[in-house]
Amino acid sequence: MRLYLAFAVCFSTLALFLSVFSGSGICEEFTFTDNAGKEVHLEDKSPRAVSLVPSVTEIVNALNSGERIRGRTYHSSPCCKNSSQKIVGGFYHCSLDRIEELNPEVIFVSGAHNRVREYFSSRDPAVIDLSTATIRDSFRNIKILGRMFGKKEKSSKIVQGIRKKFSLLRKKVDRIPQEKKKRVIRFMGRDSVMTPGKDSFQNQLICRAGGIPPDLDKKGQVVPVGKQKWQEFNPQVIYGCGDDRKAGMELLSRPGWKEVDALEDKRFFTFPCSLTCRAATHSADFASWLSGRIYAKEFAKEKNLVLEEGIVDKSPLDLDLSCVAGAEILDSRIYDFLHKTLKIELSEPMQAVSTLQGQRKNIKYVGNHYTPPPCWPITHRKGLNDSRKHILNALDIPGETSSFLFTGANMDNLAVKKREYKGLAVYALVTAGVESNAVRMSRDSGGYYEPGTINIILISNMRLSSRAMSRAIISATEAKTAALSDMDIRSSYSPGENQATGTGTDNVLVVQGTGPALDNAGGHSKLGELMAKAVHAGVKQAIWKQNKLSDSRNIFQRLKERGIDLFALFSGMDCGSKDSGYLYEKVERLLLNPEYAGFMQTALAVGRDYRDGLIMDLTGFREMCRKTADKIAGQKTGEPANWFQGSDIPKVEKMALNALVNGIIK
Repeated sequence: MRLYLAFAVCFSTLALFLSVFSGSGICEEFTFTDNAGKEVHLEDKSPRAVSLVPSVTEIVNALNSGERIRGRTYHSSPCCKNSSQKIVGGFYHCSLDRIEELNPEVIFVSGAHNRVREYFSSRDPAVIDLSTATIRDSFRNIKILGRMFGKKEKSSKIVQGIRKKFSLLRKKVDRIPQEKKKRVIRFMGRDSVMTPGKDSFQNQLICRAGGIPPDLDKKGQVVPVGKQKWQEFNPQVIYGCGDDRKAGMELLSRPGWKEVDALEDKRFFTFPCSLTCRAATHSADFASWLSGRIYAKEFAKEKNLVLEEGIVDKSPLDLDLSCVAGAEILDSRIYDFLHKTLKIELSEPMQAVSTLQGQRKNIKYVGNHYTPPPCWPITHRKGLNDSRKHILNALDIPGETSSFLFTGANMDNLAVKKREYKGLAVYALVTAGVESNAVRMSRDSGGYYEPGTINIILISNMRLSSRAMSRAIISATEAKTAALSDMDIRSSYSPGENQATGTGTDNVLVVQGTGPALDNAGGHSKLGELMAKAVHAGVKQAIWKQNKLSDSRNIFQRLKERGIDLFALFSGMDCGSKDSGYLYEKVERLLLNPEYAGFMQTALAVGRDYRDGLIMDLTGFREMCRKTADKIAGQKTGEPANWFQGSDIPKVEKMALNALVNGIIK
């Protein structure tokens, strides 16, 4: 009997060992050749890493291994809130000392990082080039990184998901007659017209989107475009990212450049740089969005649909309220693309107040519907009413007894916040996006209307009067604006001068509820307090989930949000005896120092109050700038020079930047 028990224990121990250490649990050596042609030998042991390549950072974050990235550039998104990932500088000029301090086992580089290669050539970290020239490269990189970080199965699923999206898109664009295919070019450049070369992943994405890219018989990620080639190609669609449109309209307004179909038809589109400039986990999403912008009319036609419209999946959502019979997130196919909907079924018909539809009775369903970017042009063409009917019909939700909000913020990024006090409970369900549509009311201009960027649904365990529901909208709006202020979210239209108070397409929906009657949801009421706290927390979380913006983001990000791009600012600047690239690198390194980052953050706060008239005299801040310049220089710097004459940087921020430059140049 004892022998049997001993055997059983040994067998159980062996089984446990095999279950724990099988598959990705065992470190195995593997070899691959990186994009620089170097043979790399590694173990899949999830190494400590520094990533200087945003596409690599994106992939590792998608593998849920972002905590292994100890350092990244400020051009990359963090993996999680309060991330331990340290900033080591920008893409072009990173701090070698910062990288070394992080003691990485692996450093991911691109062709732009020769200085890093040389510095670490005789040191321990493996320097690996996983830059991406083609879409195939991106698939290979995902699989290599999956193996490296012990996420082989996860990486395969990511690649399969991208391929599946590309396959669907191919079926859609194949239904467009060849004679209706559009000539599409990616605009790049500032001093001259540039575009990706014929072998670039960006032209491959144009092809995947059903467009016809230019064939300039030039290879490379960026190549020049001559006037004759431009005229011969005659683009029907131009796109870019960031400030590309601003630079493009200046360069392309010249004779011989402006006489093309795209400019005459006003089809110069812009997209997020994180999509246009990377081939990583979102390549198919960008190609689909680009295709939707190009072929909105064709995609809207029922005869061109590839898949049957309707719900394809459901997942429950727990809302502990007696007035809620059930809540769930619906995944659906509408116009062939994946939509997501928050659907809440009420326990009985009741009133709801919505800033989108007003006050309505006999409402049985409320919710929030996410339309993905490829379908935005379709909904714009059809209008809100027709789009609402189409969407609710596909979801089999009766329009006459439902009140829904509509948004471009992904329902995967929904924030659900509950606040309680004794027997009173409030839920706020929030989606939010602030990167392209944020405004400061009373200062920014309005030009058009579309529903829903920051959407808020409020439900409580009380029966609210019409007065209380209306007042709840004010409490929610004030809390939303407070959250944006606390996070220093900038207006998309006047970012250098103004904080945002909301976006131009916000909506609030308040449900009447069941339970004891309440007639007040104002700031002095407990109900109003709980609503405001739930909304404030919900808005901050939803912005983080959607845009990866937190209130603790770095100074480089905060400057960029104000339209101050350091690389663009210093490029080509006349710095006397100092090279502009040298100056940019020195300023960037100063701002990696918490002391000088704090000085710049102080300037942002002083600048805000100065523009609002709360600070009348800048003598004290001017003295602070002088002392900062002296400390950087290690000597007296004298009368400060203005290196940014003619720029539209606000006055106080310009003073601070001048202080940094004067300290360096002295």
